[in-house]
Amino acid sequence: MTPIPALPLIPMPAGTNAAAVVIGLSGGLDSTVLLHRLHGSVANLRAIHVHHGLHADADAWAEHCSALCAALDVPLDIIRVDVDRDSGLGLEGAARATRHAAFAAELRDGEVLALAHHRDDQAETFLLRALRASGVDGLSAMRTWRQYGNGWLWRPLLDTPRPEILAYANTHGLAWIEDPSNASSRHDRNFLRNEVMPLLRQRWPQASTAFARSAMLAAETTQRDTDGIHVALLACRRDDGDLDAATLQRLPASLRADVLRRWVAETGLPPLPASGIDAIERQLLPARTDAEAEYRWQQARILRWRNRLHAEMLRPTLTIDFHAEWDGRDPLLLPDGARLELIGATCFDHPLQVQARRGGKRIRLPGRDHSHSLKHALQQAAVPPWLRDRLPLLIDDDEVLAAGDLHSARLHDWLMERHAALHWRYD
Repeated sequence: MTPIPALPLIPMPAGTNAAAVVIGLSGGLDSTVLLHRLHGSVANLRAIHVHHGLHADADAWAEHCSALCAALDVPLDIIRVDVDRDSGLGLEGAARATRHAAFAAELRDGEVLALAHHRDDQAETFLLRALRASGVDGLSAMRTWRQYGNGWLWRPLLDTPRPEILAYANTHGLAWIEDPSNASSRHDRNFLRNEVMPLLRQRWPQASTAFARSAMLAAETTQRDTDGIHVALLACRRDDGDLDAATLQRLPASLRADVLRRWVAETGLPPLPASGIDAIERQLLPARTDAEAEYRWQQARILRWRNRLHAEMLRPTLTIDFHAEWDGRDPLLLPDGARLELIGATCFDHPLQVQARRGGKRIRLPGRDHSHSLKHALQQAAVPPWLRDRLPLLIDDDEVLAAGDLHSARLHDWLMERHAALHWRYD
């Protein structure tokens, strides 16, 4: 085996016992160097290549990765994905989101995903976040180590400048893929990489190092503030994970902004931009309790309803023409990713109809002598608006037996007699 020259890696935290290290392998320069550098240094190494299918040479890239791993005797999984071009994230952002979803899904318990981001990537990320007016947490950019999926994410080359990575590859005669799209400055990151950073380095040769250093200082500041923000967030957070608006409003404005950013991050949503903090302050927090104020960004949203703030990724809703017949024997998977499941009973007495919620429906609730409009019943049951729009209706002939987890008197009695339950859930 060729001796490994000095190419320092940021170590995993002391005491870490990874089940395996999994390299996210694109076949480009950076991930090829990381694969070569870790090979022989890390026990139980494997690789994942995400096949986006966006380029005419995508199959050839997958074959290149296969040959590369075969030469090093490193197991490789090739994961084919479909990128949602209409996600609102742009093609570059949608591909990144799809790739990370694939990595997270493939990561086994306790495994460490190693990605080959380097110092120049960190500098670009810092600048992109700054141009979006991100707060200190956003400016901290990429972290060397964090929880990820079922395991951990590790960026061992984050302190290494790209020229050193290129020198390592040339020293070892490594072959890698050059994605022709990297030469185009159409995407924001490529524009920074190809046009802005070379110009900055002409005047300030250490520009990349300075930006990466600023990102690290922002991360340190964020870490120092973590305890206070965590305590404030705990005070505002409800048992269901939403925020209590009244408690939040009693915080100082700067701490309130930090709490909102931390809450959004812990919910797993994209970083909240400065415009989001402003919108929450001006539109959501002052909204009437009966209003349904909302702020959206990057396929995510925050809603104010009654005395709470709710954050979530946008989900599809059932189309008005959705219709299915269901006997309850097996869980019913709905087009929006939810499922209906009958537990404790073999099936219903006869097949029932499932459809999207429509106006004008009525339901008779347990303990009531007469029916109410479904809209009124949902309001009385405090079903939040972000769930109302997704509710599947379970219908027998024209009688509403259930709207999501809201059950009619007839269905309630039927379930009670059989010690059964009907659940509507998202996986």
